[in-house]
Amino acid sequence: MTTAWLELRRCMIAFIRRIYQLFGMIKKEIWAKLSPTGFARAQGVRLGENVTFYGMRPGSFGSEPWMISIGNNVYITAGFQFITHDGGTLILRKEVPDLEWSAPITIGNDVYIGLRTMIMPGVSIGNRVIIGAGSIITKDIPDNSVAVGVPARVIKTVDEYLEIMKQKSLHLGHLPAREKDLALREIFLKTPEKSGSSR
Repeated sequence: MTTAWLELRRCMIAFIRRIYQLFGMIKKEIWAKLSPTGFARAQGVRLGENVTFYGMRPGSFGSEPWMISIGNNVYITAGFQFITHDGGTLILRKEVPDLEWSAPITIGNDVYIGLRTMIMPGVSIGNRVIIGAGSIITKDIPDNSVAVGVPARVIKTVDEYLEIMKQKSLHLGHLPAREKDLALREIFLKTPEKSGSSR
């Protein structure tokens, strides 16, 4: 075989591998969207009952998903990221070749995790906890807490949050999605849209 033929063959094999990787990535994206809990379990995440993901991406659980444990009745919104290791150690391995820090993440029962929340290695989130959108959780969050910010800090108890929300409530939370949408339109637009019309 000529050198040109060998080079062409090598390029074709590399191209086929890339296509195979691309299809694998597309498959993971679709699986994560169609069956987020099934995808999470297949990655090794330990899930309790009634765990709901909104807008999951395949890389959301990092490189050690089996180090993540999520309790019962947990709602995790779009853009979340669980990080179970400290990648900063990579640049220091010239000095300490075996330098590594990884730690599990544990989420309790009755937890809500807001949009684009990042949870760092070794963090435990207690039971009955609300995490505000955009928070970075760097330390444990105790039971019955509302935590927000970068880094996140506890700002009130869930009991205090509940009392505030009872005062603000529109009393629509029990309605099916379509009925709730119509009721919200009636309250805020004063003219509900007809069913099936576009926005």
